[in-house]
Amino acid sequence: MKYILGIDQSTQGTKAVLFDGDGRIVHRADVPHRQHINGLGWVSHDPEEIYRNVIRAVKMAVEGAAVRKEQIAGVGISNQRETTLLWDEDGRSLSHAIVWQCSRAEEIVKRLKGSEGMVYEKSGIPLSAFFPGAKMAWLMKHVVSGLPGDTKLHFGTVDSWLLYKLTKDHIFKTDYSNASRTQLFHLRTLSWDEELCGLFGIPMEALPEVCDSNSCFGTTDFEGFLDEEIPILSMMGDSHAALFGQGCHEHGMVKATYGTGSSVMMNIGETFVQSRNGLASSLAWGMDGKVTYVLEGNINYTGAVITWLKDDLGLIASPGETEALAMAANPADACVLVPAFTGLSAPYWKEDAKALLCGMSRTTGRAEIVRAALDSIAFQVTDVLKAMEQDSGCTLRELRTDGGPTGNRYLMQMQSDLADVQVAAAGWEELSAIGAAYLAGLSAGIYRKEDLFSRMAYRRYTPAMPKENREIKYAAWKKAVGIVTA
Repeated sequence: MKYILGIDQSTQGTKAVLFDGDGRIVHRADVPHRQHINGLGWVSHDPEEIYRNVIRAVKMAVEGAAVRKEQIAGVGISNQRETTLLWDEDGRSLSHAIVWQCSRAEEIVKRLKGSEGMVYEKSGIPLSAFFPGAKMAWLMKHVVSGLPGDTKLHFGTVDSWLLYKLTKDHIFKTDYSNASRTQLFHLRTLSWDEELCGLFGIPMEALPEVCDSNSCFGTTDFEGFLDEEIPILSMMGDSHAALFGQGCHEHGMVKATYGTGSSVMMNIGETFVQSRNGLASSLAWGMDGKVTYVLEGNINYTGAVITWLKDDLGLIASPGETEALAMAANPADACVLVPAFTGLSAPYWKEDAKALLCGMSRTTGRAEIVRAALDSIAFQVTDVLKAMEQDSGCTLRELRTDGGPTGNRYLMQMQSDLADVQVAAAGWEELSAIGAAYLAGLSAGIYRKEDLFSRMAYRRYTPAMPKENREIKYAAWKKAVGIVTA
């Protein structure tokens, strides 16, 4: 039997998942990495640690599965998006990676005010410090300016960094999904854009070659762990990989990934659509010479809200407690949380917004605050879904969900109620690794598409909240958002 490796390099750590010839998970290994957060709130990762953890996770997955190394036929990679890295020709990182959550490049964005229209028109993305263009500009100012003039720069996202390190001949490539999120890529010409790169001050020669997501990107033996090199047959941003893994391959299909933050993504087919409601237009993937577009809304704090409850407030000892607490909360309590801890992203794009807990009464206690935190996740996703319907003209019938928080039955029912849509929660958490591995296996000729996606298992939720209650709750949410965005 042949096996496929899926590597998901995410914000909190690295997963390596081994799949058998039928696309079933054989073994999974997880290795966390350190979150470097300084007094200014800057969030960084050590690129070298991430690379070492990829090698370690692969070894753990293969050895844990007790399969023969020669049975592994290929590997697919999904990655945390927007996190931005800089390295030299020899593959040495020149700085810690700037994580997607980090807003240190806000100074760059303020300097570029007046260019919002051009940036949005070409890149499909609102001008923001969230995206790599501004992060690269920050690195140019604060890191590159102190390097020797003959240093050969390599800017990229995590996928291109891992590819460069994993391949012995240092292949420097990325795929359409990751390129489309940099704010330097023209979504109509499908190429790095000279005007965008000039605006941010990024040398175009320092950017990777852009390829189809199901390309053969090169080969690797994972630092000699495998006896023979195997091909890297797919690379995609993690949310795009989850869209593929969810089987959202047709126009109008939508998924939401609930991780540290959330990505809500709608497949809009082969025709570019410019959002007029605060969303980003991006590329889902490029395959076999054709690209597929998406509308996307990114949310900074979803799963991270639960972490806040646990680590900062001490209201829970583990995320698993939130479901029972929310269900036990006083139904009459009207407490609302807007988790704008680092501003609000889609569809508001208010980076200076501050978090707000309002509507409290004497009945507001631990359970009510926990419930408000869970509700805030569902409210934010609902905002994005409403914007998607307006932009696309599609009436949403089903939302496919994935990620750890989707195991919370209260949250998924509330999501169904607030958005007034059927919710299908995936039975597997590893949707990004699944998407990357399935695409790699299809490229290798090991899998058949019709076999893979017919087996997906979902827990389904149907709207049950009366319309009047839903409208009251949503109006309270919008009132609170209005306060923080004023």
